[in-house]
Amino acid sequence: MTAKPTIRAFFDEPTNTVSYLVSDPATRRAAVIDPALDYDHRSGKASTKSAEAILSAAAADGLTIEWVLETHAHADHLSGAPFIKLKTGAKVGIGEHIRDVQKIFRPVFNAVDLVGDGSEFDHLFKDGERVSIGTLEGEVIYTPGHTPADVAYKIADAVFVGDTLFMPDFGSARADFPGGDAHALYRSMKRLLALPPETRLFMCHDYKAPGRYQYAWETTVGEQRAHNVHVKDGVSEGEFVTMRETRDAKLAAPDLLMPSIQVNMRAGKLPPAEANGVRYLKIPVQLGT
Repeated sequence: MTAKPTIRAFFDEPTNTVSYLVSDPATRRAAVIDPALDYDHRSGKASTKSAEAILSAAAADGLTIEWVLETHAHADHLSGAPFIKLKTGAKVGIGEHIRDVQKIFRPVFNAVDLVGDGSEFDHLFKDGERVSIGTLEGEVIYTPGHTPADVAYKIADAVFVGDTLFMPDFGSARADFPGGDAHALYRSMKRLLALPPETRLFMCHDYKAPGRYQYAWETTVGEQRAHNVHVKDGVSEGEFVTMRETRDAKLAAPDLLMPSIQVNMRAGKLPPAEANGVRYLKIPVQLGT
C-alpha cells in the first residue's frame, strides 16, 4: 500500500487562506504549502505569527521541512515562504509559468529588479514533474485559468488544488485577473476531477458558502463531481464560461491585491529598499476621465 502523508491545516481567517504542513511519517520530512504572512494593509505592518505556528508544529512533531510549495502567486495574501526558508533552509518552488506572471506585472509596478525568469524562486516546476518529500513522491499538475501559473500538488491520495477549485457549495475561483482564462480554468478543473473519485482534495481558501456556518477545506473528487455548484458532472465548458465571466464582472478586486502580487511574484520577498533604507509597496493610480 502506498504511504499516505500526514496533513495538518492552518487557517488564516483574515485572508480565508489555508496553509498545509505535509509530512512523510516514515522519514519525518515535510513540505509547507502556501504559507501566509500576517500583513495589516492599513498600517503597513507585517508579522510572522502564522508561519511561526507552522514551524512550531513541525518542531513538536520532529519534522524537517525541505520544501515550501506555492500553488501560484496569490493575489489575496502575502507569502510567508521567505521566513520559513530562513528558519529551515527549505527550497521554495512554484510552477514554471510564474515567468508569465512576472512579465505581466513587472511593468505594472515598474519592478525593474525583476529579471522575469523566475530566478527569485529556488525551483520552477514543470507539468508532470515529481517532487520528493522523504519517501513520498508528489506530482505537479499544471492548472492554469485562475492565473496563467497555477499548479496543484498531488501527494499520494491527496491533491492540494490552490485556487483552482473551492468547496462544492462554493464552486470555483475567479478567472478575470490578467492572464486568467475561464476556458483554461474549466479544463484544469476537469483534469483534476478525472482523478479517482476517492482522491482527497485540499482547498487553499474557504469563505463559508451561504447556509454553511463552519469553514471547510477538504473534499473528494467524487463529491466535487456530484455536487460542485459550478462544475459538477453535466456542466459544459460553455455554460461554465458564461457563468464565470458574468460572475467575475461583478467582483471587486481583493483587498490585498496590490501588495500581494508585488511580494509574491518575488517569491515572497519585499521590493528592494530605496535610498533611505525603506521598502515600499506601490499602488498604480489610474485617473478617470
